Amino acid sequence: MTLINETHDPARKSWVSSANGHSQFPIQNLPFAIFRETGSNDTWRGGVAIGEQILDMAKVVKLNILSGDAQTAAQAAAQTSLNTLMGLGPKANSALRSAVSNVLSEESIDQRALENCLVAQSCAEYAMPCQVTDYTDFYTSIHHATAVGSLFRPDNPLLPNYKWVPIGYHGRSSSIGVSGQTFPRPVGQTKKPDASTPDFGPCQRLDYELEMGVFIGQGTQLGQRIDISAAQEHIFGMCILNDWSARDIQAWEYQPLGPFLAKNFASTISPWVVTNEALEPFREAFTRPESDPQPLEYLTSEGNTQTGNLDIELSCFIQTEAMRNAKQAPQLLSESNFKHAYWTPAQLVTHHSVNGCPMTPGDLLGSGTQSGPEADEAGSLLELSQGGKKSLTLDNGETRTFLQDGDAIIMRAHCSREGAVTIGFGEVVGTILPAVL
Repeated sequence: MTLINETHDPARKSWVSSANGHSQFPIQNLPFAIFRETGSNDTWRGGVAIGEQILDMAKVVKLNILSGDAQTAAQAAAQTSLNTLMGLGPKANSALRSAVSNVLSEESIDQRALENCLVAQSCAEYAMPCQVTDYTDFYTSIHHATAVGSLFRPDNPLLPNYKWVPIGYHGRSSSIGVSGQTFPRPVGQTKKPDASTPDFGPCQRLDYELEMGVFIGQGTQLGQRIDISAAQEHIFGMCILNDWSARDIQAWEYQPLGPFLAKNFASTISPWVVTNEALEPFREAFTRPESDPQPLEYLTSEGNTQTGNLDIELSCFIQTEAMRNAKQAPQLLSESNFKHAYWTPAQLVTHHSVNGCPMTPGDLLGSGTQSGPEADEAGSLLELSQGGKKSLTLDNGETRTFLQDGDAIIMRAHCSREGAVTIGFGEVVGTILPAVL
């Protein structure tokens, strides 16, 4: 497991002045994205966020100021996708992080050369950070699972396997888009409780899901298992994920094989991927209530018990079309924290591979909706509206039980802890368009 080192030093400052005191991208963060200048025909390439700027890795590589593993990783980071960089593994990626942190620090002798490698984030547009080779969505929030289960099974909200197995389903990678994604309202079959036959048409209960995404780094071969003690070595980093859901379509189709059309129409991720190493200061112990079954041996390790959990603060906002037209800021819907998850990222990786399933650089694992223990920490409208029974009144007088056309959902995440510098994931924005019939 990666240890805290000089790249996390709270006293370290950058010659990029906007990075010092930045709430998202100080020098202690250094997340990756794929970008180009807005409206240009330039080649997409990798960049590193530093304050309000992007360090263009394609230009950095040409300077030949890095060497060894760091230069190899920089060449991978300069490509049109981060898949190669992800697959290099923690040794090379750590070398690149250390080198980039050093050349961006205020003591750097390379400032003059690197000043020409900066692009303002305000002048950039983003592509998917990598080709998502495969996508699995998990169900790690026991608070979300209990709240949703209570709507349909009041006497038995949690199914018997939930506390034993990291539940997941195979999602659709082809409909995952980067922040700014717009998509038409999904259509499909729905069935009213008192109807004898289903209807076909636009979804009426469209929802968001506040999640985190875990990107696989170093891959494995068919038949190879990832031991939980080594699982962190196979995680490249994390992003924010909005896994949109058509609740009425889902209710009719999900038995007996689980989610299908209710989940495959769109998922939106943040452009910036915060590396596993950057998250080290925000780790904490993983615990279970004594009354709950403890994870089986293959899902247990000393490292996961001591530092497997992550303290990531999450927030979700809505901006309706009327709010945008009136130039009103997005309104907060809820706040939660990733540390409430019932399973850790390492456990998800280990369980996913335990039957020999090969893992590939760029695989994305969704955490599932991250709801906290309190009602106002719910990560979906399904919970906030109590299954559509309770209407939410927005500050401008509009009401919502589920999402309407023109609604934009904005999700943000950051890590903050005493003795460490706050780092962030940026934000993910997605907007709903009318259905195409």
